[in-house]
Amino acid sequence: MAGAPTIASLFAQRVVVGVGDLGVSNNVAITLSTYALGSCVAVVVYDPVAKAGGLLHMMLPESAIAPDKALTQPAMFADTGLPLLFRSLLGIKAERGRLRLFVAGGASVLTGNDNFKIGERNIRATQLWLSQQGYGVRGSAVGGTISRTVHLDIGTGSISLKTPLATEAFSLAA
Repeated sequence: MAGAPTIASLFAQRVVVGVGDLGVSNNVAITLSTYALGSCVAVVVYDPVAKAGGLLHMMLPESAIAPDKALTQPAMFADTGLPLLFRSLLGIKAERGRLRLFVAGGASVLTGNDNFKIGERNIRATQLWLSQQGYGVRGSAVGGTISRTVHLDIGTGSISLKTPLATEAFSLAA
């Protein structure tokens, strides 16, 4: 019957990753989503063999500005959230050598002069950490002045990137 839902679609679930948080899964019925990335940066990681993925929505580049907060919410910062994301993925049987990455966000969404340049600093901190750890990024949508929403389908490795202007699709499976 045309238009009938599939069994998989009946059990599909969306897990929303909030600001300063992360999520990982190896359940193929899960979609990890994060909304309204402005100056924040999302790091999406996927292992196509294990069908395991993760999404980090980090807010700030360095935990040194709020060490107490970093203890209770490490995903808020690039320097504490990124290591936690990758450790969490290894805990669900993802393998380092198979990981594929996508980075989004880091926009300058404030009107007027952005003296703090948080978006730029978040992008730099993310790129530096990933480079130092030997990770390459397969795709990115960073900078600019628009917010972004990111969805990662764990079953397929497909990424949907939504902006006020368009929706784009990327794949971390191939």
